[in-house]
Amino acid sequence: MEVLLNYREDIETCVEYIEEHIKENITMEEVASQIGYSLYHFSRVFSLCKGISVMEYIRNRRLSLAATQLFQGRKIIDIAFDYEFETPSGFANSFRNAFGYSPTQFMKRMAGYAETKTTVEIGGYIMNPAIVKRPEFMVAGYGIKTNITGDAYTKDVASFWSNYDGENLESKMYKILNPKKHGEVGLCVPLSEDGNAIYLLGVIVEDFSKVEEDMLTVVVPEAVYAVFTTPPVDTTKDMEQKEFAKIIASTWKYIFEEWFKDSGYVYDESKLDFEYYDERCHHRQDTVMDIYVPVKVK
Repeated sequence: MEVLLNYREDIETCVEYIEEHIKENITMEEVASQIGYSLYHFSRVFSLCKGISVMEYIRNRRLSLAATQLFQGRKIIDIAFDYEFETPSGFANSFRNAFGYSPTQFMKRMAGYAETKTTVEIGGYIMNPAIVKRPEFMVAGYGIKTNITGDAYTKDVASFWSNYDGENLESKMYKILNPKKHGEVGLCVPLSEDGNAIYLLGVIVEDFSKVEEDMLTVVVPEAVYAVFTTPPVDTTKDMEQKEFAKIIASTWKYIFEEWFKDSGYVYDESKLDFEYYDERCHHRQDTVMDIYVPVKVK
């Protein structure tokens, strides 16, 4: 039976469940089961909508709530156990990492605590995607194995490339593979239902004959896509690259929280989504990129 999905409502259902059970040992499987998603799909949608992994969200909420408890005169050990930290020292370390102070220092220096969250708004930019059918194609390049359920995973391609030192892998990739057309494909390929995946940034190739041992390859299956172009942003200055990354993250958030709701489509879990970076996203005043989301009719 086809289910009409509203991603914003589904994720908010999960958030409500987390809030109700925040003092319990919550697992990702339990949260995902509230909306009937597979663990992999749930992890992807949640991280795209909220900007962080599920477990990071839960940890942050526990620490935020714990911070308010400090001002009620409760003992640190009681707060730590209340919010599922195994030891008071583990709670103190997590608290220091989150807020920059130990719980005791925090109480002395802060008159109150209010959780804040900064987001980049899409604003008045009209996000009307093109619906296209794209045949199977091959991608080769460099990447990492990761787990999208944890903190290591990120959709920020700039951050992914910054993990590499020394030789410019992008230039190396183009020199070796010599693709017919300039443009990088960024995609995440699931390896298992528990969230293990490969994140790959590569180029479209005709075959894998030029692929070297340290490269990764993916065959992207034929699919129908909703193709979104991000709002233009000036990236002529290096500092603006961070703004570009925020715009990309905000566009993903818009897709799952807003567009799917009234689109007449649902996400096709049997296919792969990907990001496409071509000559339009290299140090321009009107930098944009495309997000390809596989869809099927409700």
